[in-house]
Amino acid sequence: MAVLPLLLCLLPLAPASSPPQSATPSLCPRRCRCQTQSLPLSVLCPGAGLLFVPPSLDRRAAELRLADNFIAAVRRRDLANMTGLLHLSLSRNTIRHVAAGAFADLRALRALHLDGNRLTSLGEGQLRGLVNLRHLILSNNQLAALAAGALDDCAETLEDLDLSYNNLEQLPWEALGRLGNVNTLGLDHNLLASVPAGAFSRLHKLARLDMTSNRLTTIPPDPLFSRLPLLARPRGSPASALVLAFGGNPLHCNCELVWLRRLAREDDLEACASPPALGGRYFWAVGEEEFVCEPPVVTHRSPPLAVPAGRPAALRCRAVGDPEPRVRWVSPQGRLLGNSSRARAFPNGTLELLVTEPGDGGIFTCIAANAAGEATAAVELTVGPPPPPQLANSTSCDPPRDGDPDALTPPSAASASAKAADTVPPTDRGVQVTEHGATAALIQWPDQRPIPGIRMYQIQYNSSADDILVYRMIPADSRSFLLTDLVSGRTYDLCVLAVYEDSATGLTATQPVGCTRFSTEPALRPCGAPHAPFLGGTMIIALGGVIVASVLVFIFVLLMRYKVHGGQPPGKAKAPAPVSSVCSQTNGATPALPAPEPTAPRAHTVVQLDCEPWGPSHEPTGP
Repeated sequence: MAVLPLLLCLLPLAPASSPPQSATPSLCPRRCRCQTQSLPLSVLCPGAGLLFVPPSLDRRAAELRLADNFIAAVRRRDLANMTGLLHLSLSRNTIRHVAAGAFADLRALRALHLDGNRLTSLGEGQLRGLVNLRHLILSNNQLAALAAGALDDCAETLEDLDLSYNNLEQLPWEALGRLGNVNTLGLDHNLLASVPAGAFSRLHKLARLDMTSNRLTTIPPDPLFSRLPLLARPRGSPASALVLAFGGNPLHCNCELVWLRRLAREDDLEACASPPALGGRYFWAVGEEEFVCEPPVVTHRSPPLAVPAGRPAALRCRAVGDPEPRVRWVSPQGRLLGNSSRARAFPNGTLELLVTEPGDGGIFTCIAANAAGEATAAVELTVGPPPPPQLANSTSCDPPRDGDPDALTPPSAASASAKAADTVPPTDRGVQVTEHGATAALIQWPDQRPIPGIRMYQIQYNSSADDILVYRMIPADSRSFLLTDLVSGRTYDLCVLAVYEDSATGLTATQPVGCTRFSTEPALRPCGAPHAPFLGGTMIIALGGVIVASVLVFIFVLLMRYKVHGGQPPGKAKAPAPVSSVCSQTNGATPALPAPEPTAPRAHTVVQLDCEPWGPSHEPTGP
């Protein structure tokens, strides 16, 4: 019985039995729904009005939906340590910035949705760490630039890439060519103007390619397109078919698209935008024989050029054709010229030699080539000795000429012989420049009666120092035209073409009437005319001299007036002499005052003295 009280005393000291431990409850952000009862864990926050990624996320979540919020940026710490996340949706937010490495810990992520945001570019480090990504949706952003290494970490696993509805003018085509497992590639509604040949040749698993509503004028042939049948509609397509969509582009239907026309299609939605004869017609309704090209024709080349050694030289070559020909240059030694430390080749056909050397002289060959053929033209360059040094103040004057300097004058034999070395004989004597001046020229050509149905004449001309070709349309009954917009001292190449209706095809065609080359007179400069800088300097010096002289005269006048008034400022009277009153004791006698010295007449001064009466009280005391 003694044991029982002891047990009763020890019973309150025994620890109470603890309830069975349960799993640690996970945090769920406000306005979000979290699925934490079973795996996989998910955090759902669509339309919750979030301004940033909630910091209290369960890092074990496998699904995170943050769509339809107001998140403006994704920071590095927002998604840190979420190594098990498989699906991330950030669609339809206001994201402008994604920090480099923001997804670095998401190595298990399979799908990333960033569509409907405000991203303007995607750099190399922003998608770093997504080594298992399969679906990347970037549509409906403002992307204008995509870095070449932006997709490096997911290049081997990516199956779906959507870049539609952006502002992309260029793409890293080499990086896209490494997406060997991609099935769907959306490039529609961008600003792409060209696609390089073979850009999709390594995408063997590509099943859908959408390039609608871009600025493509042509689509280069690709081995992928010729290997698989092309179908426009995904419904009913075999598993191995490639769905290609390229409608809404300004296609130029010439011989470069014959390969695409020969492939089988199920629809006729695409249309031609050019040439004018095929504009507006359905692409698949145009016959193969209408997809034609025009071989290049050289329309302008530089005349024989002579420059001193050490000076730059510009060789120009222009050609027309369909498609637009590409111009290349070959040196006199047979080398293909391009951009280097001494030369620059421009896409418009200009070759610029930055510093010429004596060995650069010779015949340069301009080669214009397109899909229909090529054309060549020779340009002669002469490199002379370096010019002698010239004095800085040397001037030259043109002799005076009677009459208007812009008046038209017939070319003289002397001027023709003087320019014989700088000009090339005209290709056709039918077109002649009968009169010319400094800024005008009169062009004449014979009647073209052998050409039936002439509608008008077209004049094409440009200067050797200008790359712009100017056109003038002349009525069919005209045989001359006055050009009044020329520049003095330049050489012009001019051609006249007859525009007529071809009776065989019913289309408008052109036939050259002739070409010629002429030079305008140099502008006259009168002798003895002072230069503008000299006149400006002289006026400044004269005006400064007048101001300095005026200031000196003013100071001199002030000094003279100061001396005349006795050292007092002018306008003030001289102060009167001080008057003192002296009272002295003289034993009752009035003290004798010294006689005043005669002085010059002066203004009288009245001084009133108040003196107290002299009395006993004021009498001095003492002996």
